[in-house]
Amino acid sequence: MYQSKWRIFTNHAILILGALFMIMPVWIAFASSTHTREFVFQNGLQFWPGEHFFENYGAILFDPSATKGRVTALEMLFNSMVLGLGFAIGKVIISMMAAYAIVYFRFKLAVPLFWVVFSTLLLPLEVRIVPSYEVVAGLGLLNTYTGLILPLIASATGTFFFRQFYRSVPDELLEAARLDGAGPIRFFIDILVPLSVTMIAAIFIIMFVVGWNQYLWPLLMTTDDQL
Repeated sequence: MYQSKWRIFTNHAILILGALFMIMPVWIAFASSTHTREFVFQNGLQFWPGEHFFENYGAILFDPSATKGRVTALEMLFNSMVLGLGFAIGKVIISMMAAYAIVYFRFKLAVPLFWVVFSTLLLPLEVRIVPSYEVVAGLGLLNTYTGLILPLIASATGTFFFRQFYRSVPDELLEAARLDGAGPIRFFIDILVPLSVTMIAAIFIIMFVVGWNQYLWPLLMTTDDQL
């Protein structure tokens, strides 16, 4: 009993220290951002917040001159949010449908097609960015959110993880659904999607971060400062 309590205390202490270690740089950056530029240059990074929170953040969010451009930081955040949500939602939906077709529609080319999709992980965006640009330009989708999101909406990673999860679902669920008169779409929506909530959340977070952190792709696909 004593060892169990000591182990719980030790585990929580390690987790708390790890969380503080990760949060501390973010807190110092935030606290320093509430001081004036001159004060930070003279005294270094600060641990305690200053008195210029509303002044500094009002300028950076709503004043284009603060970012040395023609758009505000708020517009930049909005564009990143649209790209992140578009990537996450699109990749989750496409990956779920592709994995469902590969696992449950047992056609002859299912396995080869899966490995073709999976092999695209060997081709990063930088390798295929020129032909992707030509396709987007040919479709007239430059300077549009559709042109930013649609070409990268497929995800071999998401397809792989959903495929592995669907393969772990017992076949008895499919047989029971058939006995109840459920078709493929009903089985997918009413049974597989609720079972996949945890996987959906994990893939959504990963893909949202991928979309949010995109820099090279939007830089090449847009010339409009508003995007």
